[in-house]
Amino acid sequence: MRVFLTGATGFIGSAIVPELINAGHQVLGLTRSDAGAQSLIAAGAEVHRGDLEDLESLRSGATKADGVIHCAFDHNFANWVANCEKDQRAIEALGGALTGSDRPLVITSGTGMGNAVPGQLATEDVFNSTGQNPRVVSELAGASMSEAGVNVSVVRLPQVHDTVKQGFVTYAVAIAREKRVSAYVGDGKNRWPAAHVSDVARLYRLALEKREPGARYNAVGEEGIAVRAVAEVIGRGLKVPVVGLSPEEAAGHFGWLAPFAGMDLPASSAQTQARLGWRPTGPGLIADLERMSYA
Repeated sequence: MRVFLTGATGFIGSAIVPELINAGHQVLGLTRSDAGAQSLIAAGAEVHRGDLEDLESLRSGATKADGVIHCAFDHNFANWVANCEKDQRAIEALGGALTGSDRPLVITSGTGMGNAVPGQLATEDVFNSTGQNPRVVSELAGASMSEAGVNVSVVRLPQVHDTVKQGFVTYAVAIAREKRVSAYVGDGKNRWPAAHVSDVARLYRLALEKREPGARYNAVGEEGIAVRAVAEVIGRGLKVPVVGLSPEEAAGHFGWLAPFAGMDLPASSAQTQARLGWRPTGPGLIADLERMSYA
């Protein structure tokens, strides 16, 4: 397939590019910069100029492709709601270009969308559309495109990691470095799911090739790592104290990350593994945190 990939030069997208090419696909990667174009060419991909704000560039990229993977997202959490709405518009633009065909559109969401009850494993067959997370609009946009006849599936992400980046954990490291203390909320037994970036890239490819309309896939390698364990390995890496905070103290310490820091968000990928034959094999989150450079 010729695959149009948004977020092609980002953390996850740059792992998806070689995953697709090595499987025999051609990649048309979205970028807005000269540096991004150069990195795509070096990786063996074609370049498509544009960005998430340029809906016409999204439509034209999708029109040129046999399938689309949309993993771009603006992670400026100061504008979280607006960025979720931006993602909604992007999905609608991409889907509009694919209407009336069977060309697959794989979009991106978070595993928290499958948490029916706090503390229970999030599963692929659950969509908590009434939750407070504004990211819900991404899956609602996908569902709207499905109703319009577009072949849409969803990859839900946990904390995606390697030894350089680790989702929310990257921000927790930065906060610990700035404040010289690594913290968790309460007893720190709340859990975050995780997956290595190489496993996530492979899942995107399998989802694209499966072409199953309406499917939801949880990119989960580890169902839940206690946040206290994460704080402890950060503390060792930075050589700073590790402390538990009350929910009231957490807001002042974590800032925008505070609502997530105390959440118990375990997630399962059992259905995903059964449907796609996907087996996560990459290192675990704690192992990557132990090996990363804290200099």
